Amino acid sequence: MQLGQHFFLEQNGRGYGDGMQNGAKRTTIYDLAVLANASPSAVSAVLNGSWKKRRLSQALADRVMQAAEQQGYAVNAQASLLRRDRSHIVGMIVPKYDNRYFGHIAEQFEAMARARNLFPVVTCTQRDPDMEFDAARELVSYQAECLIATGATDPDRISAFCKASGVQSINLDLPGSGAPSVISDNFAGARDLTNLILDRCRTDLGWTGPLRFVGGRRDDHNTAARLSGFLAAHAAWGLSVPDDHILAYGYSAQTAQDALSGFRPRQPTGVFVNSTISLEGVVGWFTQLQDGRRWVRYGCFDYDPFGSFLPGNVGMIEQDVDAMLASAFDLIGHPTSAATRILIPCRLRAF
Repeated sequence: MQLGQHFFLEQNGRGYGDGMQNGAKRTTIYDLAVLANASPSAVSAVLNGSWKKRRLSQALADRVMQAAEQQGYAVNAQASLLRRDRSHIVGMIVPKYDNRYFGHIAEQFEAMARARNLFPVVTCTQRDPDMEFDAARELVSYQAECLIATGATDPDRISAFCKASGVQSINLDLPGSGAPSVISDNFAGARDLTNLILDRCRTDLGWTGPLRFVGGRRDDHNTAARLSGFLAAHAAWGLSVPDDHILAYGYSAQTAQDALSGFRPRQPTGVFVNSTISLEGVVGWFTQLQDGRRWVRYGCFDYDPFGSFLPGNVGMIEQDVDAMLASAFDLIGHPTSAATRILIPCRLRAF
């Protein structure tokens, strides 16, 4: 379903869809009734999803849908919604598709929604707060029953609009104060990954020293939580981290590579990478080190299977997407305090 798609309005049972016969006559439910050997009311019940309640047969429903498909017939979504108590639509905005983590979230969201007899609509907003708000407004206009804002840059603006519209909203991945939030336990995950990198630096290189933290933004919730876990692990090792070791200048691969461009280790060192996006830049830097590669161990918060094949990579943090989404779906349809924050444990994958 594409938001903004044009549908013809129904008037007395005609013009109900956008199907055309021979490019001249718009298909109506009466045309479909003749083709499917059914009554117009039965055709309408099949098209609006109420045929099971009316105890119509699966065979009849199949005939109607086959006829509709052959005629290129599209149900008038907005008019149909007006006749139903529920739309069964659940929407999600995501910041990026070209990232395994967010791609996995979008894919699993669709599968879980359909398994619950909900219709999923996903749109990518490129970390642009205005695009996020426009997408939320469009989803609400299609009577989405719930909107899940994933990694939103301004979740409170979205939740305030949804509340005013009488639509439930849930924050995923990044929290907000205007709606319940389901997020990863970034602090514990970062602490565990930092401990792993420090341990491998000591075991493999005979070195114990402060790591460098690369990627993200200090004012971003997830970066701040991971940085806290990173620093807590160092403190437990009796180590302090110089401020110039915190290279949190953004998430892009090029930004991460540029942040390390002047660093050419001639002794053991370790790097905490804040996302797989930043990891691309760190690997670009690493491959240019030549002899210096043997001195470096690093790990990444976020998981991709290719990571286990990268030289120097000792482990990754895998966020539990299935558990996060299951918790979010459990909230749908249930009044929940906006202050609710559900932390989902992460998995440490050591290589």
